[in-house]
Amino acid sequence: MSNPSPVEEPNIVTPSHGWFAPTPNLPRPKTTPFTLFNVISVPVMLLALVLLYFRFTKGLGSITNLSQDYPWGIWIGFDVVTGVAFAGGAYVLTFMVYILGIKKYHPIVRATVLNGFLAYVFYAGALLLDLVRPWNVVNPIIGNSFGVSSVLFLVAWHFMLYMMAQLVEFFPAVAEWLGWKRVHRIFTALTLGAVIFGITLSTLHQSGLGALFLMAKDKIHPLWYTEFIPVLFFVSSIFSGLSMVIFEGSISHRVFSYRMDEDHRTSHDDILIGLGRVCGVAMFVYFFLKVLILIHGQEWQYLATGWGAWYLLEVLGFVLGPAFLYFHAVRHRKVRWIQAASLLALLGIILNRLNISVIAFQWYDPNHYVPSWMEIEVTLAVLFAEIWVFRWVVNRMPVLGGSPAWARGHGH
Repeated sequence: MSNPSPVEEPNIVTPSHGWFAPTPNLPRPKTTPFTLFNVISVPVMLLALVLLYFRFTKGLGSITNLSQDYPWGIWIGFDVVTGVAFAGGAYVLTFMVYILGIKKYHPIVRATVLNGFLAYVFYAGALLLDLVRPWNVVNPIIGNSFGVSSVLFLVAWHFMLYMMAQLVEFFPAVAEWLGWKRVHRIFTALTLGAVIFGITLSTLHQSGLGALFLMAKDKIHPLWYTEFIPVLFFVSSIFSGLSMVIFEGSISHRVFSYRMDEDHRTSHDDILIGLGRVCGVAMFVYFFLKVLILIHGQEWQYLATGWGAWYLLEVLGFVLGPAFLYFHAVRHRKVRWIQAASLLALLGIILNRLNISVIAFQWYDPNHYVPSWMEIEVTLAVLFAEIWVFRWVVNRMPVLGGSPAWARGHGH
């Protein structure tokens, strides 16, 4: 047998039973341990472990400012309600690639699905921190105490099934990493079905999260409460998810450039410009809906108050402003401005979700909930832990390119 040519991919694992195949020899992760991110994130996560020990042994009151009047704090308002909106890029992008057939976004599909999957795992996992009895997390799933007609029952099942769908979508990358050739073919064949199933689930629970707040009409400030909250949550998940794709993709393009193939590197700017155009359109639709709802609700008197100024800051400064910036940047092909618009849009989503769930919730109460520094610290630790897992996966699996030759003809 002749020796392999220098251009052939090296064999990593080659068992004889046919379930495994060679994987490409991708660059290994950089080994510098004292990066700025590591130096900041490791102490934060270690401190969070100590705080969580007290939380689970002494109760929620030991590290949080939650109470019977304010059972939902920043762990729900940011980790869950905001985090799920940020994860919306996965269902939007897979719809664009697999359903609409816009193939230019294909190089970032795997990274986006991975981000979405990890976001749901960690943000849904944050629910365990917020529950006094974490084992009761199964109650919404089985309908215990709530019933199968509860919105919470709907959202819980959608979360669980959507995470499974995302895992199916991403598993071809795992199969390529391990060299599981037949497994790769099986999961690649399941991808389109998982995408359709996942899109359906995601559109429902993005709006379903908003539906949870329909039961709090007397507690949410009239400028933020509307019967159309589910619609607003759904529409905003489109541009918030894609803005997160732009933001995270820009960082990944710098940090993980050594893991990218040529197609990924050269298409980066065109991808961001295309996503910026979609974000701009979605934000204008969202702004138009906000104006219609304000006119319909006829809550004009509140605009002259401090709450009105806060509302206008959110809508004009972090919705209309980024929308114009997106369109201007796309027209002039200014990638840096698109990145700036994505950051403003993300800040706007954080502000909107926290306004509805925390800040403007029971706005009339003089003893309003303010998160403790320990709640914020744990939230940062959850975010850092997700980034650590994302980095570990990207540094080992063909997420940003580098699929083996045998996998490139099977839908990757």
